[in-house]
Amino acid sequence: MARKLKADRVLFSATLLLVCTSIVMVYSASALVALERFDQPYLFVTRQAMWTVLGLAVLWIAMHVDYRTYRSDAFVWALLGIVGVTLIGVLFSNPVNGTRRWFGIGGLGIQPSELAKLACVFFTALILERRMHRIDDVSYSMVPLAIVVAPMVGLILLQPDFGTAMSLILIVSAMVFAAGLHYRYLVGTLLVMLPAVYVVLVSAPYRRRRLLAFWDPWADPLGDGFQIIQSLIAVGTGGVFGQGLMAGVQKLFYLPEPHTDFIFAVIGEELGLVGATGTLICFCLIAWRGLRITARAQDQFGAFIALGITTMLVVQAFVNMSVVIGLMPTKGIPLPLVSAGGSSLVISLLAMGVLLNISQHETTAA
Repeated sequence: MARKLKADRVLFSATLLLVCTSIVMVYSASALVALERFDQPYLFVTRQAMWTVLGLAVLWIAMHVDYRTYRSDAFVWALLGIVGVTLIGVLFSNPVNGTRRWFGIGGLGIQPSELAKLACVFFTALILERRMHRIDDVSYSMVPLAIVVAPMVGLILLQPDFGTAMSLILIVSAMVFAAGLHYRYLVGTLLVMLPAVYVVLVSAPYRRRRLLAFWDPWADPLGDGFQIIQSLIAVGTGGVFGQGLMAGVQKLFYLPEPHTDFIFAVIGEELGLVGATGTLICFCLIAWRGLRITARAQDQFGAFIALGITTMLVVQAFVNMSVVIGLMPTKGIPLPLVSAGGSSLVISLLAMGVLLNISQHETTAA
C-alpha cells in the first residue's frame, strides 16, 4: 500500500554534502588558475555557486512534482525531441579542446548530452513498464528502445564523447536487465558490440594514445601519460589527512583542469584518505538509498526511473574516481555533484529531485 512520506533524509543529506564539498573544492582547485589565466580568482567558484543556486531550486521543484507526471507520452517525446535537436545542433558549434559538446550562452557552456541521459531514463522507464510482460520478445520490447537510444548514442559519439555514450548504454542496460530480460540477449548484444567498440577506440588517435598511457603512463611522462601521473602524485602525497585545504601543489598547473574532471585528485591531495573516503561514502549512500527507493517504489515506472537515476550518478562517479586513481583510461567524465560544470550539476540535482520525490511514494512493504 502506498503512503505519503517525507523525502529520504539520508539521500538528501549526502547530496547536500557533496554540493557543499563542490563549492569549497572548486574554489581551492581553481583560484590560482583563474587568477593566472583571467585575473579573476573567484571566476570559477562564482559560476559554480550560481549553478548551485539554480540546481538546488530545480531540485526543490522536482521534489514537489509527482514523478507520475513524467509518465505522459507528450512529455517524454517532447523531451526526446528537444534533446535530439540540441545534440544535432551542438555538432555545428565552435569546438572546445577539439570537441563539440557545449553551446556557449552568455559565457556559460550548456552540454545537451547530460540531459540526454535523463531523457533516456524517462523513455526507457515508460517503455519497460508497458512492455516488460513480454520482455523476451525482443522485437516488441527492445526494438523501440534501440530506435531511440541508438541514435542518441551515435550523436554523442560524433561530438566525440565516448565516455558519456558508454554511460548511456550502461544506464539503459541496467534498467533492461532489471526488467527481466534474459541474460543471453545481453551477452549476445555485448558480443555484437565489442567489434564496434574496438573500432571506435582505435579509430581516433587520441583514444589509442589514452589506452597506451593507461597501460604504461611512464612510457610518455611528459606527453599522454602526464595527466594520470600528476593525478597519482596528487592522491599519493595526500596521505591520510592530506596537505590541508588550499595547500595542494599538483593543482598549480601540473594537473590539467583540476577543478573539473580531476577534482577528486585535489580532494585526495588536500583532504587525504579521510576526505577521499568521505566523498566515496557519500556516493555509496546514494547507491544504497537509490536501490532502496527502487525496491520500495509504488509502481514499476517509479522503480525503473529510480534505478536509472541511481545508475546514472553512481556509474559516473565510479568511472571518474577510477580514472583519477589509474584504474581506467582517461575519459573526460566529471564527478557528479562535485566537479565544476553547470550542465552536469543542474541535471544531477534535477535527477536527485525526481529520486527524492519517488521516495515520498514508497510502499509500506520493506
